[in-house]
Amino acid sequence: MYNFQLLIKHILEHGVRWAPEQEIVYRDLLRYTYKDMYERVHRLANALKDLGIKKGDKVAVLDWDSHRYLECYFAIPMIGAIMHTVNVRLSPEDLVYTMNHAEDDLVLVYSDFVPLMESVRDKLNVDKFVLLRDGDYKTELTDLEYEELLGQADSHYDFPDLDENTVATMSYTTGTTGRPKGVFFTHRQIVLHTLSGALMFSGYDSELTFTSDDVYMPLTPMFHVHAWGVPYIATLRGTKQVYPGRYEPQMLFKLVMEEKVTISHCVPTILAMIVNAVPEGFKLPGWKMVIGGSQLPKGLAKKASEKGIITISGYGLSETCPLVSIAGLKRKFKDADEETKFEYRIKAGFPAPFIYLRIVNDEMRDVPVGEMGEVVVRGPWLTQAYYKDEEKTKELWEGGWLHTGDIGVMDEEGYLEIRDRIKDVIKSGGEWISSLTLEDLISLCPGVSEVAVIGVPDERWGERPLAIIVPEPGKTLTADDIKNHLMKYVEEGKITKWAVPEKYVFEETLPKTSVGKIDKKLLREKYREFKG
Repeated sequence: MYNFQLLIKHILEHGVRWAPEQEIVYRDLLRYTYKDMYERVHRLANALKDLGIKKGDKVAVLDWDSHRYLECYFAIPMIGAIMHTVNVRLSPEDLVYTMNHAEDDLVLVYSDFVPLMESVRDKLNVDKFVLLRDGDYKTELTDLEYEELLGQADSHYDFPDLDENTVATMSYTTGTTGRPKGVFFTHRQIVLHTLSGALMFSGYDSELTFTSDDVYMPLTPMFHVHAWGVPYIATLRGTKQVYPGRYEPQMLFKLVMEEKVTISHCVPTILAMIVNAVPEGFKLPGWKMVIGGSQLPKGLAKKASEKGIITISGYGLSETCPLVSIAGLKRKFKDADEETKFEYRIKAGFPAPFIYLRIVNDEMRDVPVGEMGEVVVRGPWLTQAYYKDEEKTKELWEGGWLHTGDIGVMDEEGYLEIRDRIKDVIKSGGEWISSLTLEDLISLCPGVSEVAVIGVPDERWGERPLAIIVPEPGKTLTADDIKNHLMKYVEEGKITKWAVPEKYVFEETLPKTSVGKIDKKLLREKYREFKG
């Protein structure tokens, strides 16, 4: 018999067979068909071969979300090379570290990032660059240009039947301590992740589905764990895809309206930016949004709903490729009231097919339903190791389960709720206080745009919560406003009086990480001596 291997090329080939004339759009600059993209993937493969790239070599990509990046998602791993999706928002020092640690052999670099590459070139262990550009752009960094290389390359490449366990992609986590850590995924892992994600989005009765009739536009950078793997799902389905390049509010809304975008995904901070940018009284026609990266506050979900945006939460990590769970609604909740639906749609969700998830204590024993513990997972697409880091790998896979570092609770229906990162949980007077629960409740207070809750030192209790709040534009809030709001939930039994912060700070903005999450590490450093 033929020993069929699960390879990324099969994702692309099915999508092209199904919808050869379907469109792929890049900003307001370019549109072409799946059939065109397929030919360009062949040309890119030949161009890479002509540049000496072979199986196992690393090809780094520095670009905004583009059709070029999509072509790289396929061409690079399909020839047996490894696509290194470089986080362009890292500090120059960390960016150099990741590229040298990955041992990149070739760099594809968009014009916006050429000055950065020129400034660190003498620190990099790679000297072969290909320029990506939209218009005229000259640089002394390289005389190789992406479109010229594709134009000169042959239009057919005989993609090999690789071993499905061949490494296809790698990226680096943005940890809060130490250097970024490399994670990597094989063809088999990405194919299984794609199939499970496709099933999770459309195999169940849900208010948020993703089918071939949708129009997809990512709002999670393509350097971040394959844009959560959704471009692979979209391509498999033959879905129309829209790539916005750099995220600019005016361009995003232009594409949403003109290309009739129906489904996207992003972190809560990007959703908040979109919600605040929608004009008063204007309602979007059912834009579906999958929210991950950090917990979706209920207040933000409700504000999005008022603007015509349908939200649902997902949960995962860079180490998990990233899908772990999606907050689809079980059939029994189909006719539930809206409040109940919101409660479930902001949870981390129900584990995806083939994912096993436990909530454990320090001895790796399962805790009872409803009790807090660390979330550990198993599944076929989790990273096997941290690249060239045995010590951290042992910590990650201690006991044969991948340790997420998140504290969670499982309810009786099997839905996961993340209560905190282990390092973020506030330990006050011997009690655990969930910063995420407080953030969720504070987000429901009228006038709150964003909120972060951190623990600050307290001489008597060890730690106490500090709430840092960004009011909506033109709104004024006081500490008493927030306290009085939280006391309603104390009376309802949702939180204890002990959890209500005594201290509040009001800011114009909150610091963000390179992938758009609120940066609590910086907040803890800023307020570690805070006395209120």
